[in-house]
Amino acid sequence: MKDRFGRKIEYLRLSVTDRCNLRCIYCMAEDGVCKLRHGDILSIEELTEIAAASYDLGIRKIRLTGGEPLVRKGILPLCRNIKAIDPAIELDMTTNGSLLSECAQELKEAGVDRLNISLDTLDPDTYRSITRCGEIGRVLEGIKAAGSAGFAHTKINTVLIGGVNDNDIFDIMRLAKDSDVSVRFIELMPMHITACWDKSRFVTAEVVERHLRSTDLVGFDGVARLYRPQGFVGTVGIISPLSQSFCDRCNKIRVTPDGKLKPCLHSDEEIDLRGLHGEALKEAISQGIQNKPMCHHLNEATSTGTRSMNEIGG
Repeated sequence: MKDRFGRKIEYLRLSVTDRCNLRCIYCMAEDGVCKLRHGDILSIEELTEIAAASYDLGIRKIRLTGGEPLVRKGILPLCRNIKAIDPAIELDMTTNGSLLSECAQELKEAGVDRLNISLDTLDPDTYRSITRCGEIGRVLEGIKAAGSAGFAHTKINTVLIGGVNDNDIFDIMRLAKDSDVSVRFIELMPMHITACWDKSRFVTAEVVERHLRSTDLVGFDGVARLYRPQGFVGTVGIISPLSQSFCDRCNKIRVTPDGKLKPCLHSDEEIDLRGLHGEALKEAISQGIQNKPMCHHLNEATSTGTRSMNEIGG
Protein backbone atom coordinates (compact mmCIF):
# COMPACT_ATOMS: atom_id res chain seq x y z
CA MET A 1 0.00 0.00 0.00
CA LYS A 2 1.26 3.47 -0.87
CA ASP A 3 0.82 6.65 1.14
CA ARG A 4 -0.30 9.94 -0.41
CA PHE A 5 3.31 10.78 -1.34
CA GLY A 6 3.83 7.55 -3.24
CA ARG A 7 5.95 5.78 -0.64
CA LYS A 8 5.31 2.04 -0.47
CA ILE A 9 4.58 1.21 3.18
CA GLU A 10 5.76 -2.33 3.91
CA TYR A 11 7.22 -2.13 7.43
CA LEU A 12 5.42 -2.26 10.78
CA ARG A 13 7.16 -1.63 14.10
CA LEU A 14 4.96 -3.34 16.66
CA SER A 15 5.69 -2.45 20.29
CA VAL A 16 4.75 -5.24 22.67
CA THR A 17 5.47 -3.51 26.01
CA ASP A 18 6.51 -0.20 27.52
CA ARG A 19 8.52 -1.98 30.23
CA CYS A 20 12.26 -2.48 30.23
CA ASN A 21 14.86 -3.94 32.56
CA LEU A 22 17.24 -1.02 31.79
CA ARG A 23 16.86 2.75 32.22
CA CYS A 24 18.82 4.26 29.33
CA ILE A 25 19.36 7.99 29.80
CA TYR A 26 18.02 8.97 26.37
CA CYS A 27 14.97 6.71 26.59
CA MET A 28 13.37 7.23 29.99
CA ALA A 29 13.65 9.24 33.18
CA GLU A 30 15.91 8.03 36.00
CA ASP A 31 12.96 6.98 38.16
CA GLY A 32 11.51 4.98 35.27
CA VAL A 33 8.06 5.50 33.81
CA CYS A 34 4.47 5.27 34.88
CA LYS A 35 3.92 1.74 33.61
CA LEU A 36 0.77 0.86 31.76
CA ARG A 37 -1.50 -1.57 33.52
CA HIS A 38 -1.58 -5.07 32.05
CA GLY A 39 -5.12 -4.48 30.81
CA ASP A 40 -4.03 -1.32 29.00
CA ILE A 41 -1.54 -3.02 26.71
CA LEU A 42 -2.41 -5.03 23.65
CA SER A 43 -2.98 -8.71 24.27
CA ILE A 44 -1.16 -11.36 22.25
CA GLU A 45 -4.40 -11.92 20.34
CA GLU A 46 -4.76 -8.20 19.55
CA LEU A 47 -1.13 -7.94 18.46
CA THR A 48 -1.63 -10.92 16.17
CA GLU A 49 -4.80 -9.44 14.71
CA ILE A 50 -3.07 -6.12 13.98
CA ALA A 51 -0.18 -7.97 12.34
CA ALA A 52 -2.59 -9.96 10.16
CA ALA A 53 -4.58 -6.89 9.12
CA SER A 54 -1.36 -5.04 8.30
CA TYR A 55 -0.18 -7.99 6.22
CA ASP A 56 -3.42 -7.86 4.21
CA LEU A 57 -2.61 -4.20 3.46
CA GLY A 58 0.87 -4.98 2.17
CA ILE A 59 3.09 -5.04 5.26
CA ARG A 60 5.86 -7.59 4.71
CA LYS A 61 8.29 -6.77 7.50
CA ILE A 62 7.36 -6.67 11.19
CA ARG A 63 9.76 -5.65 13.95
CA LEU A 64 8.86 -6.39 17.56
CA THR A 65 10.05 -3.65 19.91
CA GLY A 66 9.49 -2.32 23.42
CA GLY A 67 10.45 -1.25 25.97
CA GLU A 68 12.31 -4.51 26.01
CA PRO A 69 10.29 -7.14 24.12
CA LEU A 70 11.92 -10.04 25.96
CA VAL A 71 10.27 -9.00 29.23
CA ARG A 72 6.85 -9.44 27.62
CA LYS A 73 5.04 -12.59 28.67
CA GLY A 74 3.91 -14.50 25.60
CA ILE A 75 6.58 -13.16 23.25
CA LEU A 76 7.37 -16.60 21.82
CA PRO A 77 3.73 -17.48 21.02
CA LEU A 78 3.37 -14.06 19.39
CA CYS A 79 6.38 -14.76 17.16
CA ARG A 80 4.88 -18.09 16.13
CA ASN A 81 1.49 -16.45 15.47
CA ILE A 82 3.00 -13.85 13.16
CA LYS A 83 4.97 -16.42 11.21
CA ALA A 84 1.78 -18.48 10.85
CA ILE A 85 0.20 -15.58 8.94
CA ASP A 86 2.79 -16.12 6.22
CA PRO A 87 6.21 -17.70 6.72
CA ALA A 88 7.58 -15.21 4.19
CA ILE A 89 7.02 -12.28 6.57
CA GLU A 90 10.35 -10.92 7.72
CA LEU A 91 10.07 -11.02 11.50
CA ASP A 92 12.72 -9.00 13.35
CA MET A 93 13.23 -7.92 16.93
CA THR A 94 15.03 -5.03 18.61
CA THR A 95 16.40 -5.94 22.04
CA ASN A 96 18.92 -4.61 24.54
CA GLY A 97 20.44 -8.09 24.50
CA SER A 98 20.70 -8.53 28.25
CA LEU A 99 18.19 -11.42 28.31
CA LEU A 100 19.13 -12.88 24.95
CA SER A 101 21.53 -15.57 26.13
CA GLU A 102 18.60 -17.31 27.83
CA CYS A 103 16.26 -17.43 24.84
CA ALA A 104 18.13 -16.89 21.55
CA GLN A 105 17.57 -20.46 20.40
CA GLU A 106 13.87 -20.32 21.29
CA LEU A 107 13.45 -17.07 19.36
CA LYS A 108 15.05 -18.62 16.31
CA GLU A 109 12.81 -21.66 16.54
CA ALA A 110 9.75 -19.38 16.97
CA GLY A 111 10.49 -17.75 13.62
CA VAL A 112 12.44 -14.58 14.36
CA ASP A 113 14.63 -13.88 11.33
CA ARG A 114 16.94 -11.08 12.46
CA LEU A 115 17.96 -9.25 15.60
CA ASN A 116 18.91 -5.66 16.35
CA ILE A 117 20.88 -5.40 19.58
CA SER A 118 21.36 -2.05 21.31
CA LEU A 119 24.93 -1.48 22.50
CA ASP A 120 26.11 2.10 23.01
CA THR A 121 29.62 1.40 24.30
CA LEU A 122 32.07 -1.39 25.04
CA ASP A 123 33.26 0.21 28.26
CA PRO A 124 31.60 -1.46 31.28
CA ASP A 125 31.49 1.74 33.35
CA THR A 126 30.12 3.85 30.51
CA TYR A 127 27.56 1.16 29.75
CA ARG A 128 26.41 1.15 33.36
CA SER A 129 26.22 4.94 33.28
CA ILE A 130 24.14 5.03 30.08
CA THR A 131 21.77 2.23 31.14
CA ARG A 132 21.87 3.21 34.83
CA CYS A 133 21.88 -0.46 35.85
CA GLY A 134 23.10 -2.69 33.03
CA GLU A 135 25.97 -5.16 32.91
CA ILE A 136 27.69 -5.20 29.53
CA GLY A 137 28.83 -8.79 29.99
CA ARG A 138 25.24 -9.99 29.68
CA VAL A 139 24.86 -8.22 26.33
CA LEU A 140 28.07 -9.68 24.96
CA GLU A 141 26.88 -13.12 26.05
CA GLY A 142 23.61 -12.43 24.25
CA ILE A 143 25.39 -11.49 21.02
CA LYS A 144 27.40 -14.71 21.22
CA ALA A 145 24.24 -16.75 21.90
CA ALA A 146 22.53 -15.19 18.89
CA GLY A 147 25.34 -16.36 16.64
CA SER A 148 25.26 -19.84 18.14
CA ALA A 149 21.49 -19.99 17.56
CA GLY A 150 21.97 -19.32 13.87
CA PHE A 151 21.08 -15.62 13.65
CA ALA A 152 22.94 -14.00 10.75
CA HIS A 153 23.49 -10.38 9.74
CA THR A 154 22.75 -9.19 13.28
CA LYS A 155 22.68 -5.41 13.70
CA ILE A 156 24.37 -3.64 16.60
CA ASN A 157 22.73 -0.26 17.22
CA THR A 158 24.73 2.54 18.84
CA VAL A 159 23.12 5.88 19.69
CA LEU A 160 25.78 8.60 19.66
CA ILE A 161 25.87 10.95 22.64
CA GLY A 162 28.40 13.77 22.73
CA GLY A 163 30.69 13.64 25.73
CA VAL A 164 29.48 10.15 26.65
CA ASN A 165 30.34 7.60 23.96
CA ASP A 166 31.59 9.56 20.96
CA ASN A 167 35.15 8.48 21.77
CA ASP A 168 34.12 4.82 21.55
CA ILE A 169 33.25 4.85 17.84
CA PHE A 170 36.37 3.07 16.60
CA ASP A 171 36.17 0.34 19.25
CA ILE A 172 32.50 -0.35 18.54
CA MET A 173 33.12 -0.28 14.80
CA ARG A 174 35.63 -3.11 15.15
CA LEU A 175 32.87 -5.48 16.28
CA ALA A 176 32.21 -5.84 12.54
CA LYS A 177 35.83 -6.56 11.64
CA ASP A 178 35.78 -10.32 12.12
CA SER A 179 32.04 -10.97 12.37
CA ASP A 180 29.16 -10.77 9.90
CA VAL A 181 27.35 -8.05 11.83
CA SER A 182 26.35 -4.53 10.89
CA VAL A 183 27.37 -1.94 13.45
CA ARG A 184 25.07 1.04 12.98
CA PHE A 185 25.61 4.48 14.46
CA ILE A 186 22.44 6.47 15.02
CA GLU A 187 22.10 10.21 15.57
CA LEU A 188 20.44 11.14 18.85
CA MET A 189 17.09 12.83 18.27
CA PRO A 190 15.64 15.76 20.28
CA MET A 191 12.46 14.22 21.61
CA HIS A 192 10.81 14.00 25.02
CA ILE A 193 13.65 13.60 27.57
CA THR A 194 16.40 14.66 25.17
CA ALA A 195 14.52 17.68 23.81
CA CYS A 196 16.09 19.96 26.41
CA TRP A 197 19.59 18.50 26.24
CA ASP A 198 22.53 20.74 25.33
CA LYS A 199 23.37 20.84 21.62
CA SER A 200 26.79 19.35 22.35
CA ARG A 201 25.09 16.03 23.08
CA PHE A 202 23.83 15.71 19.50
CA VAL A 203 26.65 14.21 17.45
CA THR A 204 26.21 14.17 13.68
CA ALA A 205 27.07 11.32 11.35
CA GLU A 206 30.06 13.32 10.15
CA VAL A 207 31.95 12.21 13.29
CA VAL A 208 31.56 8.57 12.22
CA GLU A 209 32.42 9.38 8.61
CA ARG A 210 35.83 10.64 9.73
CA HIS A 211 36.63 7.06 10.70
CA LEU A 212 35.49 5.89 7.25
CA ARG A 213 37.61 8.11 5.02
CA SER A 214 38.51 6.37 1.75
CA THR A 215 35.86 3.71 2.53
CA ASP A 216 33.31 3.34 -0.25
CA LEU A 217 29.57 3.15 0.26
CA VAL A 218 28.54 -0.44 -0.42
CA GLY A 219 24.77 -0.05 -0.26
CA PHE A 220 21.73 0.69 1.84
CA ASP A 221 19.73 -1.31 4.36
CA GLY A 222 16.49 0.53 4.95
CA VAL A 223 17.48 3.98 6.16
CA ALA A 224 21.10 3.02 6.92
CA ARG A 225 24.01 3.82 4.61
CA LEU A 226 26.43 0.89 4.69
CA TYR A 227 30.22 0.90 4.44
CA ARG A 228 32.74 -1.94 4.58
CA PRO A 229 36.19 -0.81 5.72
CA GLN A 230 39.10 -2.71 4.21
CA GLY A 231 39.56 -6.10 5.85
CA PHE A 232 36.13 -6.08 7.52
CA VAL A 233 33.80 -9.06 7.31
CA GLY A 234 30.78 -7.03 8.44
CA THR A 235 29.62 -3.51 7.68
CA VAL A 236 29.41 -0.14 9.37
CA GLY A 237 26.14 1.72 8.97
CA ILE A 238 25.10 5.31 9.56
CA ILE A 239 21.54 6.40 10.34
CA SER A 240 21.26 10.18 10.23
CA PRO A 241 17.69 11.43 10.76
CA LEU A 242 18.94 14.96 11.50
CA SER A 243 21.93 15.73 9.31
CA GLN A 244 20.76 13.74 6.27
CA SER A 245 17.03 13.21 6.53
CA PHE A 246 15.67 10.03 4.94
CA CYS A 247 11.95 10.82 5.27
CA ASP A 248 11.46 10.51 1.51
CA ARG A 249 12.42 6.82 1.86
CA CYS A 250 10.55 6.08 5.08
CA ASN A 251 8.37 3.00 4.59
CA LYS A 252 7.21 2.30 8.14
CA ILE A 253 4.35 2.80 10.55
CA ARG A 254 4.37 2.14 14.30
CA VAL A 255 1.91 0.73 16.80
CA THR A 256 2.41 1.56 20.48
CA PRO A 257 1.92 -1.04 23.25
CA ASP A 258 -1.47 0.48 24.12
CA GLY A 259 -2.69 0.13 20.54
CA LYS A 260 -2.15 3.55 18.98
CA LEU A 261 -0.94 3.70 15.39
CA LYS A 262 1.61 6.47 14.83
CA PRO A 263 2.07 7.44 11.17
CA CYS A 264 5.33 9.18 12.15
CA LEU A 265 7.61 8.77 15.15
CA HIS A 266 7.87 12.53 15.63
CA SER A 267 4.20 13.43 15.24
CA ASP A 268 1.66 13.59 18.04
CA GLU A 269 -1.00 12.06 15.77
CA GLU A 270 -2.21 8.67 16.95
CA ILE A 271 -5.03 6.45 15.71
CA ASP A 272 -6.58 4.11 18.25
CA LEU A 273 -6.77 0.52 16.98
CA ARG A 274 -8.06 -1.15 20.13
CA GLY A 275 -11.52 -2.63 19.83
CA LEU A 276 -11.39 -2.66 16.04
CA HIS A 277 -11.67 -5.85 14.03
CA GLY A 278 -11.91 -6.97 10.43
CA GLU A 279 -12.51 -4.25 7.87
CA ALA A 280 -12.75 -1.54 10.54
CA LEU A 281 -9.24 -2.38 11.70
CA LYS A 282 -7.91 -2.37 8.15
CA GLU A 283 -9.59 0.97 7.46
CA ALA A 284 -7.95 2.51 10.55
CA ILE A 285 -4.52 1.22 9.53
CA SER A 286 -5.09 2.52 5.99
CA GLN A 287 -6.01 5.90 7.43
CA GLY A 288 -2.75 5.95 9.38
CA ILE A 289 -0.77 5.18 6.25
CA GLN A 290 -2.54 7.95 4.32
CA ASN A 291 -1.94 10.40 7.19
CA LYS A 292 1.81 9.78 7.16
CA PRO A 293 3.49 13.19 6.82
CA MET A 294 6.04 13.95 4.14
CA CYS A 295 8.79 14.64 6.67
CA HIS A 296 9.62 15.46 10.26
CA HIS A 297 10.70 18.95 11.33
CA LEU A 298 13.45 18.11 13.78
CA ASN A 299 15.86 20.56 12.21
CA GLU A 300 13.40 23.35 12.93
CA ALA A 301 12.12 22.23 16.35
CA THR A 302 11.94 19.25 18.66
CA SER A 303 9.63 16.34 18.09
CA THR A 304 5.97 17.20 18.66
CA GLY A 305 5.36 13.74 20.10
CA THR A 306 4.72 13.71 23.85
CA ARG A 307 5.79 10.12 24.55
CA SER A 308 9.19 8.74 25.47
CA MET A 309 10.78 6.11 23.23
CA ASN A 310 9.91 3.21 25.52
CA GLU A 311 6.23 4.24 25.30
CA ILE A 312 6.31 4.40 21.49
CA GLY A 313 8.58 1.53 20.55
CA GLY A 314 12.31 1.99 20.02
